[in-house]
Amino acid sequence: MKTAIVTGATSGIGEATVRALAGAGWQVIATGRRADRLAALAGELGQGVHAAAFDVRDVGATRAALDALPDRFRRIDLLVNNAGLALGTGPAQSADLDQWRTMIDTNVTALVAITHALLPGLIERRGAIVNMASVAGTYPYPGGNVYGATKAFVQQFTLNLRSDLHGTGVRVSAIDPGMVETEFTLVRTGGDAAASDKLYGGAQPMTAQDIADTVLWIATLPPHLNVNRLEIMPVSQSFAGFQVARSEG
Repeated sequence: MKTAIVTGATSGIGEATVRALAGAGWQVIATGRRADRLAALAGELGQGVHAAAFDVRDVGATRAALDALPDRFRRIDLLVNNAGLALGTGPAQSADLDQWRTMIDTNVTALVAITHALLPGLIERRGAIVNMASVAGTYPYPGGNVYGATKAFVQQFTLNLRSDLHGTGVRVSAIDPGMVETEFTLVRTGGDAAASDKLYGGAQPMTAQDIADTVLWIATLPPHLNVNRLEIMPVSQSFAGFQVARSEG
């Protein structure tokens, strides 16, 4: 039986990914900060899911949680780096520096720290890494600033991992989702439900299950195949034009 670890598993894509993998017969380590949600998820899905509550931004806590894994969950075949967030929607010149730091700490520093910790075992097991990036890492938009930059980092880190892991048998993939209806916008706007409803209303966005199914598909491909990068959008979402500022007169 194969074992996966999924970060950011307390809601949205992470929770759906735990469900998808567990449903396909994987053992899954579900991680996140909200211990009550993880416990409920593990209780629902059974002994094949291990709840590990910690803040992925805390490297010491991450190491301690990995060291404390039960024996049957220690041989990890798949790392799904899903934990991430966006904070704030304003332009860079009015942004909150603490929010920028939180995004960098979560989307970049935490991701590389847990990847670094698990690489020896993933190489030994000829495992796989799936990093959750975003179309925001490719296409800029007003207010995207540091969030988009962190996701561009994830895209490039994924490609460079592929290069470094050449010959090891480890597969490394990035998924770049477009609009997915989750708690993402609630978190970004500090709990503004109206803003979330406005963004997703009538748009037929993707669901967390859509992305979880994609993770499962990548994870179960034959070992000689690697998806380097996969960009997914709902049909209702496409590419905007360039902005042009015009002077008067």
